[in-house]
Amino acid sequence: MCRHIAFLGRPTALGELLVEPPYGLLRQSWAPRRQRYGTVNADGFGVGWYAQGDPVPARYRRAGPVWADQSFADLVRVVRSEALLAAVRDATEAGADGEAAAAPFAAGPWLFSHNGAVRGWPGSVAPLAAALPAAELLSLESRCDSAFVWALVMHRLRDGDEMGEALAGTVLEVAAAAPESRLNLLLTDGVTITATAWGDTLWYLAGPGRSTVVASEPYDDDPHWCEVPDRTLLVATGTDVLLTPLKEPSA
Repeated sequence: MCRHIAFLGRPTALGELLVEPPYGLLRQSWAPRRQRYGTVNADGFGVGWYAQGDPVPARYRRAGPVWADQSFADLVRVVRSEALLAAVRDATEAGADGEAAAAPFAAGPWLFSHNGAVRGWPGSVAPLAAALPAAELLSLESRCDSAFVWALVMHRLRDGDEMGEALAGTVLEVAAAAPESRLNLLLTDGVTITATAWGDTLWYLAGPGRSTVVASEPYDDDPHWCEVPDRTLLVATGTDVLLTPLKEPSA
């Protein structure tokens, strides 16, 4: 159910991360190696990136499969960035709002993606929706579960939570309301990457002299890729990666 990737490092052409690797996100759209749910990610895609000196990211999103988009290859060949977040989508429900449902979602300096599904959507999380301000619900970009999870995360960020706190709190909140949900969340502000492993695969590639990559699955066979244990919060900068266990919510 979707694949995503975030990157921090030296200015790099987007295609070096998404297209050129042998098992990059482009290939993962039709032949993921480690995806546990679904087989083809053809229900939309998107990439967000940061231009030097501008804290607000740009986005390019489409409703169809990435391999069918004739502009994508040119875009990622020429655009360079020190930070990006990209995703390919396998929709939880067919026909859910097209391009508006494709990650990354964005607000201010943040880019966000959700790999997974909310069990029992939408009824299971109706009580959580009732706790959000009406203006935030009316401003949802899409009616899909991922957009709603993003609204919960964004509400916490706007209330002053750090990025890791916002992701961890949202995961525990949704998991309590909708047990057995898969909640691999990915968030960046162009300086830090935060992510959760909750029900699906997550890996990172980092080390001295390296850029930092966090992804649903490795894009090559580099032996330095590290798998993130399930029920874990990851916080990564250009120099450090911190893993913190997440506890199941109390019954």
